[in-house]
Amino acid sequence: MLPASDIAARPQALSRVRRRGRSNVGDRVWGALLATLGAAVLVIAGLIVFVLAEAAWPTISAIGLGAFLKGTDWDPVSEVFGALPFIYGTLVTSAIALVVALPVSIGLALFLTEMAPKWLRPGVNFAIETLASIPSVVYGLWALFVLVPWLRTTLEPALAKALGFLPLFQGAPLGVGYLAAGLVLAVMILPTISSITGEVMRTVPQNLKEGALALGATRWEAIRLAVLPYSRAGILGATLLGLGRALGETMAVTMVIGNSPDIRASLFAPGYSLPAVIANEFAEATAGLHTGALAALGLVLFALTLLLNTLARLLIRTVGGRAVGGAR
Repeated sequence: MLPASDIAARPQALSRVRRRGRSNVGDRVWGALLATLGAAVLVIAGLIVFVLAEAAWPTISAIGLGAFLKGTDWDPVSEVFGALPFIYGTLVTSAIALVVALPVSIGLALFLTEMAPKWLRPGVNFAIETLASIPSVVYGLWALFVLVPWLRTTLEPALAKALGFLPLFQGAPLGVGYLAAGLVLAVMILPTISSITGEVMRTVPQNLKEGALALGATRWEAIRLAVLPYSRAGILGATLLGLGRALGETMAVTMVIGNSPDIRASLFAPGYSLPAVIANEFAEATAGLHTGALAALGLVLFALTLLLNTLARLLIRTVGGRAVGGAR
C-alpha cells in the first residue's frame, strides 16, 4: 500500500503534468488537431442532415410531414408519395434479421470463447471475418440462386402447413419477400454481432469463471452466471450495430424483397424497404417532388438510425451500470 503522503501528493503531481502539457507547443498542436477531427464528424453529420432536409423540403411542404409518413400510396406519376410501406418493410426485414441472427451469433461467440478447441478457433474466426467482408451484391446473388428457391419449395410450404393459422405465414410461397430479405440480412449481420460479442466475452475476468466453477457450478452455469451478465452491455451494443447495418442495407435486399410498395402481414409477401426504393428510383427521378420524396426517405432512414443509436447509448449505459454494480 502506498504511504499516505504519496497518495496526498498524487493530485498535485497530476496537476503539474497537466500544466506542463498545456504549456508544451507540440501538445497544444496535437490537441487542436484531435479537436478539429472530432468537430469534423459533427460538421459532416450536420451537413448530411442539412442537404437532405433542403432537398426534401419542397415535397414535405407540399404534402405535409404527417401525410408523407402515414401515407400508403406511392405513385410518382401522380405525385402521390407515402413512405409508410417502405418504413414498414425496413422495420420488418430488420426485425426478422435480428431474431434469426442474435441467438446464432451469441452461441457462436460462446463456442469460440468458451468451448471450441484452440486449434479450431483461428479457422472459424477467419471464416467469420471473410463473411463480414463479402460485398452485399454477392449475398444478393447467393440469395437469388440458393435461398429463394429453397424458401419457395421447402421452408415456406412447411411454415404454411405448420403455422398457417397465423397471418404471418399465410399466402402463396413466392420465395421473394420479407422473409427472404430478412434471412439474407441475418446472414450479413451475423459476423458483425458474433465478432464484437466474442471480443467482449474475451474480456470477462478469468477469476469470475473460476470462482463460479469452484463453487460447484457446471460449465453452462458458469457461462450463465458469470460470462453473460458481465458481457451484457457489449452484447447489446453489438446487436444494435448489427441492426444499424440491417436498416441501411440496400443491394441484397433490393434483389430479394420483391419491390412491391404494399403493406402486408404475411412474411411470404413481397415488400419494399427505404434503401431499396431510393436505389431503384433515384436515377430515374425527375426534378421536383419525386427527387424531394426520395431525399425525404433518406432523411427518415437517417432519423431511424439516429434514434436507434441514441437508444443504444441509453441502454448500454443502463445495462452496463447494472452489470458493474452486480459485479461488485
